[in-house]
Amino acid sequence: MQWQHMRFTYTEANLLPDDHEINLEYKAFLDQFGEEGNLIVLGVKDSALFTPEKFSAWNQLSSDFRKAEEVELTLSIGDLQKLEKRKDIEGFKMVPFIKDSIFTQEGLDKYKYELFAKLPFYSGLVYSPDKKSIRTAIYLNKDIVNSAARKDFIVEELIPRVKKFEQDTGVKVHTSGMPYIRTLNSQNIIDEIGMFVGAALLVTSVIFFFFFRSFRATIISMITVIIGVMWAFGILGLLHYEITVLTALIPPLIIVIGVPNCIFLINKYQQEIKQHGNQAKSLQRVISKVGNATLMTNVTTASGFATFILTNSQLLKEFGIVASINIMAIFLLSLFIIPIMYSYMAVPKNKHLKHLNKRWINAFVDWMEKTVREHSISIYVCATLLLCLSIIGIFNIKISGSIIEDMPKQTEFYKDIKFFEREFDGIMPLEILIDTKREKGVMKLATLKRIDKLQEYIEDIPEFSKPLSVVELVKYSKQAYYNNNPEYYQLPNSQEQTFLLAYAKSSAKSTNLLKSYVDSTGQYARITTFMMDTETDRFDRIEEDLLAKIDKIFPVDRYNVSLTGKALVFQKGTKYLVTNLIISLSLAILLIALFMAWMFRSFRMILVSLIPNLLPLIITAGLMGFLGVPIKPSTILVFSIAFGISVDDTIHFLAKYRQELIANNWKIKKSVYAALRETGFSMIYTSIVLFFGFSVFTISSFGGTVALGALVSITLLFAMLANLLLLPSLLLSLERSIANKDTLREPSLEIIPNKEKEDEYGPK
Repeated sequence: MQWQHMRFTYTEANLLPDDHEINLEYKAFLDQFGEEGNLIVLGVKDSALFTPEKFSAWNQLSSDFRKAEEVELTLSIGDLQKLEKRKDIEGFKMVPFIKDSIFTQEGLDKYKYELFAKLPFYSGLVYSPDKKSIRTAIYLNKDIVNSAARKDFIVEELIPRVKKFEQDTGVKVHTSGMPYIRTLNSQNIIDEIGMFVGAALLVTSVIFFFFFRSFRATIISMITVIIGVMWAFGILGLLHYEITVLTALIPPLIIVIGVPNCIFLINKYQQEIKQHGNQAKSLQRVISKVGNATLMTNVTTASGFATFILTNSQLLKEFGIVASINIMAIFLLSLFIIPIMYSYMAVPKNKHLKHLNKRWINAFVDWMEKTVREHSISIYVCATLLLCLSIIGIFNIKISGSIIEDMPKQTEFYKDIKFFEREFDGIMPLEILIDTKREKGVMKLATLKRIDKLQEYIEDIPEFSKPLSVVELVKYSKQAYYNNNPEYYQLPNSQEQTFLLAYAKSSAKSTNLLKSYVDSTGQYARITTFMMDTETDRFDRIEEDLLAKIDKIFPVDRYNVSLTGKALVFQKGTKYLVTNLIISLSLAILLIALFMAWMFRSFRMILVSLIPNLLPLIITAGLMGFLGVPIKPSTILVFSIAFGISVDDTIHFLAKYRQELIANNWKIKKSVYAALRETGFSMIYTSIVLFFGFSVFTISSFGGTVALGALVSITLLFAMLANLLLLPSLLLSLERSIANKDTLREPSLEIIPNKEKEDEYGPK
C-alpha cells in the first residue's frame, strides 16, 4: 500500500547539511537569481550545418522548442538578435541577426562570416571558442526544473525531436546540460534497481541451492528475502523518502544480507534433524540458539548502517534509517517465516542433509585447523606484511568530488558531456555572486571594470569556460554604438561612460538575454562560468587562487563576493563526507565494541575481536590507494557496510567458543578447534553468498556502484579469512590472559545456552 508514495529523486545529491555555510551561500544565490541549473544545450560539430536544407532544419528545431510551455527561452543562430543604435532616441534596438526566410548558400556563408568575425558577444554562448562547433541553448522554466514535468519534457519531447532531426539531416547532435544529465542519470538508477534485485536473487539462489541441494530450502529463503525487498520499497514509501543512487542499493542489500540469516537458521535446523530427528525440538533450538546469535549479528550490521543517521547529511541519514530498519525487518522475517514454514513440512530426508558432509568444505576446514595449529607464526607474519603494505597504499588514496565520475561511461549522455568539455570548456555551472552593498552599484564603471578584470583571470584558467556577466552586454553596447565594429567590443572609458552606460541600461531593458545577470535593484551581479570535470586537488588550488584574486580585485569594505554553484556544492559535499566517514566508522567500531563488552564482559576480548575486523578494512583502504580508486560518495559506504557485516562472523565464532569452553571445562585448544569446525561451515557458506551477492553490484553501469560492490566483496573475503585464521590464532596465543572463568563465565546476554536444558520434548 505504501508503494504508491515511492518517488525517484529529481535533484542531484546535496551531501552537505542544510545549515552548512556553502549551502547557505548557495541558497542566498538562488534567492537572488532563481534556479541556475535550467540550461540544456544542443551542440553540433559539422560544417554541413551551414547548408540551406540543414540550416533550415536546425532553425526549425529551435523554433519548435521555443514554443513549448516548459521552455522559457532559446538561444540559437536562427533567433539571435543584434544590437543596433537607434537614431530617433538615446538607446538601442534589437534586430534579428538572420532576416531571410529562404536560405541560399551565399547568404549562409555571409551570416557565418559575420557571426564568427563580428559578434564576439556570442563566443562561448552560440559558437565554440575555436569556431568549429555551434550550439543551441534551451533555458527551461525554473518552476519545472526539479519536478516530474522536466523528465516528461526531456523524455517525451526533446529526445524524440532531436533524434528525428538526426535522421532527417544526418547531422550528429550532442545534448547535455544539468537537467538533461540528471534526468538520464536518474533513469539509469531506476533501470538498475530491477536489474540488481533480479541478479541478487539469481546469484544467491543458485549459490544457496549449490550448498543445500534442496529446492524447498531455496524457495523458502527466496520467499523470505523477496518479502524483505517488498518491505524495503514500502518503508521508502512510508517515510516519503526519494529513491536516490544510495537508497536504490537497499533492496539488493536486503537480499545479500537476508540470505546468510536463512543459511544459519536452515543449516542449524538440518544439523539438529540429523542429530536426533525430532522436528519440533529442532525448530525450538533453531529459535533459541541461532535466533539469539542471529539477532546480535543483525544488530551489529544494522549498527554499521545506523551510524550514518548521526551525520548531518540528509542523503546519508535517509540511507542509514531505511537500511537499518530493513536489516532488522529481514531478521524478524527470517526468524518467523523459516520455522513456521518448516513446521508444516515433512522432516528433511537424508538426501537433503548430504551437504553437511561435503568433502571440499571439510577439506577446507581441515586445512584451516591445521594452519592455526601449526603455522600461527606464518599467519601473524602475513597479517603484519599486509598491514604494512596497506598503510603505504592508504597514503596514496585520493578524494574525488567529480559530479560525473560515477556516471555510466558507455552511455551517450556521458560522451556528450565530454564533447561539451572539449568544445565549450565545461558543462558544470560555477557561480560568483557579487554584492555591491548599494542599489544600482553594479552599473557603475568601477564595478564593471572589476568584474571584467576577474573574468579575464577566469578565462585564463583552462578548466573554466568563458565567463558570462552583464559586462558582456555593456561591451556589446559599445560595439553597437560604434556601428558594430568588433574592435570596440570593450568596456567604455571614463569619457564614454556618461552616455554609453545610459545606452547599456537601455539595451538591458530591451533584451531579456542577460536580465538574470543583474537583480532588479541593481545591487547584485552574477558571473557564470562552466567547469570541466576536475580532480579535487586541482579544484582546491583553483579555488584558493580564485578567492585570493577576488579579495585583491574587490575590497571587502565595498563588496561581498562569494563563490557558489552546483559544481562547488558537490566538491565541498564530498570532502564533508570524508570527515563523516571517519566519524561514522569510529561510531560503528565503538558501538560494536560496546556490544562485545556487554556480551563477553572482557576488555581483552574486545581487542581480540576487533583486530580481525579492522585489518580487512585497512587492507581494502590500501587496495584503493594502489588501484587508484578514490574516496567519493559511493566508496565512502564501503567501510561501514563491510565492518558491520564482517563482525557477524566474530560474534558467531566467539559465542560458540564460549559454549565450548564451558562444555570442555576451560580447555582452550580443544574449545578453539571445536568452535572453528562448527562455525567454519556456516561462515564459509555465508561469506561465499556475501562475496557473490555484493559482486552483483559490479554489473552496474555506475562506476561508484561497481567500486562499492567489488570493495565490499574483497573486504568480506579478507574478513572471513581473518576470522577463521587470525582470530583462533590470537585466542590460542593469548589463552592465559583472556580465557578465564571470571571474564567468560557469566555474559550479560546468553547467546548460546551454556548447557542443554530439558524441554517438553525431553533431553538432547
